[in-house]
Amino acid sequence: MKTAITELFGIEHPIIQGGMHYVGFAELAAAVSNAGGLGLITGLTQKTPELLAKEIARCRDMTDKPFGVNLTFLPTLSDPPYPEYIAAIKEGGIKAVETAGRSPEQYMPALKTAGIKVIHKCTSVRHSLKAEKIGCDAVSVDGFECGGHPGEDDIPNMILLPRAADELKIPFVASGGMADARSLVAALSMGAAGMNMGTRFVATKEAPVHENVKQALLKATELDTVLVMRALRNTERVLKNKGVEELVEIERAKGASLKIDDILDQVAGVYPKVMVNGEMDAGAWSCGMVVGLINDIPTVKELIDRIMEDAERIIRQRLTGFLDGTHKGAAPARAIA
Repeated sequence: MKTAITELFGIEHPIIQGGMHYVGFAELAAAVSNAGGLGLITGLTQKTPELLAKEIARCRDMTDKPFGVNLTFLPTLSDPPYPEYIAAIKEGGIKAVETAGRSPEQYMPALKTAGIKVIHKCTSVRHSLKAEKIGCDAVSVDGFECGGHPGEDDIPNMILLPRAADELKIPFVASGGMADARSLVAALSMGAAGMNMGTRFVATKEAPVHENVKQALLKATELDTVLVMRALRNTERVLKNKGVEELVEIERAKGASLKIDDILDQVAGVYPKVMVNGEMDAGAWSCGMVVGLINDIPTVKELIDRIMEDAERIIRQRLTGFLDGTHKGAAPARAIA
C-alpha cells in the first residue's frame, strides 16, 4: 500500500509506532521497522543524549530499515538539553522525528538543516495548522480516544480526522483508537494517509515491558480507562488501577484547588515501576480506549501483516462489494487484530 506517509518516510506500510515512555526502546522500534512500518525510539526515556546515541546505534544493529526518534518538548522548569538530543539524532543518521508536547518551532531549523522529516503530534486542527505553518512535514492527529494526553477539546476521531482533511495540505496519520485493519481503512477513508498505534504495540511479544503490563492490557476493556489531571489542564488518559483510584479521590476532594504536588505520589516516577518492575497499581500510566480491542499478544510482524492483509480484504471485498452488489455481510476482518 502506497500513501503520502509511506512515500515520505520510505516505509512499506502506513503504520507508525508512536513514542511511548519506557516502551519505545530499540527492540520495539526495530521490530516495527523490520515489519514494514516506522518504529520510533522514545528519546527522553534515554536520560542523556549520549544514551540516546547508544540506543540509536543498538537499533541500527537490529534493522536496516528506516526508523525514527520521538522527541517530546516538555513544559518544565529545567528543559532537557534538546540541542544535544537533536545532535545525537542527526549524528545517528535518523531521518524521521516525531515531536510532541509543546510546539517544536524553536528546534525546526536544526531538524530541517539535518534533513530530518518531522511529524508533530497534535490534538486539534488549530495545532495541526500551526505545525504545517512552521514547516512540519506531517502531523499525527490525536483523537480524544488516545492514551496519554488528548488535549482539552474532547473531539473524537470521527470528527477530528475529517476536519483535519478539510484544512491541512500536508499529510497526516490518525492516532488514538487505532488497533487493526478496520482502524486503518476507516482512517484512510476520512483523509488520513496512515495510522499511529501506541497501546496496541505494547501488547506484542517484542515490546520490552513487564509481562504484567501485557496481561493487564489483555484483561482490560474499553471501559477501563479514565481521564486524570483535568483540573490542571494536563488531561491524561490512563488505565484504571489502585494508584489511579487514589489519584481520582484526591482530585475529587481538592476540586479546582488541585495542585500537582497533591498527586505527585500517583504520577511521578511511575513508568519504571510499571513497565520494568510490573507494579500494576503504582499509579497513572497512559493507556488508550483501544485497549478494548486488544485480545492477543502477537509478534509485531504478525500484527502488521494481519492488519495489511485484512485491510486489503476490507477494501477489495467488503467495500467494493457494496458498490457492485456482491456484498453478503460476511465479516471481512479478524476482530482480534
